[in-house]
Amino acid sequence: MSAGPPPFSFAGGAARVVFAFIALLCANQAVLAVNFPGLTGRIVDQANIIPAETRSAIEPKLADLEAKSGIQLVVASVSSLGGEEIEPYANELFRTWKLGENTKNNGVLLLVAPNERKVRIEVGYGLEGTLTDALSTVIITNAIAPRFKAGDFGGGVSRGVDDIITVLTTDASEWQQRPSLRLDDHQTTDPLTWLLIAGLIALVTLLIVSPGFRWFFLNVVLNVLLNSGRGGFSSGRLPGGGGFSGGGGSSGGGGASGRW
Repeated sequence: MSAGPPPFSFAGGAARVVFAFIALLCANQAVLAVNFPGLTGRIVDQANIIPAETRSAIEPKLADLEAKSGIQLVVASVSSLGGEEIEPYANELFRTWKLGENTKNNGVLLLVAPNERKVRIEVGYGLEGTLTDALSTVIITNAIAPRFKAGDFGGGVSRGVDDIITVLTTDASEWQQRPSLRLDDHQTTDPLTWLLIAGLIALVTLLIVSPGFRWFFLNVVLNVLLNSGRGGFSSGRLPGGGGFSGGGGSSGGGGASGRW
């Protein structure tokens, strides 16, 4: 009597689908990473838009911030996003450079893509509660984008760096009083259950209608699954480095983007 076909395993089939997604994602990331500039310092100006005097003024501030707090704030410009949106590009660049400390994920990336007229503040996991998406938006809208629009890249980068450092190093009760960084204090009074339901509905809606968000969501979930068993990892110096490297930190897409 011949044996029948082996029973279908839903778990096995699901695992194969997940592995296929992981392989596709890794292949996509490998292609994208080829175009990334090397982490040569706290300022990586591939697009050559940051004047020497601006560089000289902000570099000591970035070094001082890291020395006193451990926070790695890196400023970068790229000549092209390679056809990508700035959100996934910035997130992958952040992860490639591994900004911030491994145990604290306290890195920040200020990325400028002048040819696409886009800018993004990418925030590490550990700083999302301090340098929030809303505050990042305020900094881009008030401090960076108007200066970029006027052709003043040095001024926009300098002011953006100053405001980011202010948020990261100043007590919240103080910076909330500053008009340039103050946010509306409207707080919802709905029960937590309704907030969770609304968030779930919003997530499902975005997954359905936005291919970009769907890609980003899968990217974050798969990265969490892949990295969940890794501990104590610290990145080495990248090719072309000048004595500066990331510390093994990561980002889940926190921050904000803008254009001018």
